[in-house]
Amino acid sequence: MTPLQPLRRRQFSAALAGGLGLPTLFLPALAFAKSTALPVPASLAAAAQAAAARGEPLVLLVSLPGCPYCELVRRSHLLPARHESGLHAWQLNSTDKTTPLLGFAGLPTNAAAQTQQWKATFTPTVLFFGSRGQEVAERLVGVAVPDFYGAYLQERLATARKALAAPG
Repeated sequence: MTPLQPLRRRQFSAALAGGLGLPTLFLPALAFAKSTALPVPASLAAAAQAAAARGEPLVLLVSLPGCPYCELVRRSHLLPARHESGLHAWQLNSTDKTTPLLGFAGLPTNAAAQTQQWKATFTPTVLFFGSRGQEVAERLVGVAVPDFYGAYLQERLATARKALAAPG
């Protein structure tokens, strides 16, 4: 046994023990996530009509419980915009098969089925809809660069608003 082997074992053991404690660090974050959740629409058509009445797109966050990037998008971008400017931002949990949801056509569905139909399976994904359920801006998928996320979101919102204001 070389003199370095016991040291490496101790470092490995300390790293392993420290790693086992990591899940407990996220428990407060999970509780915090519940308090920062966006509302879930009962009807996509009604939510889109309410947004359109204000000249705004319906903004939907496709989220996953425990997703730290979803929490970042909610807490740092969508919730503040909802509170400050009245942005019509909602969320759908991509694994929720039990909460009833009326789709844009008025047919019953659930969040899991709807997000599958939209092929919005990566979280977080932010979708921008017009009053008839048409996507009016490119989806914002993932959080590649957190520092620039706000700019990407504002760009998509501007595109969506422009599409809504266009005649036709």
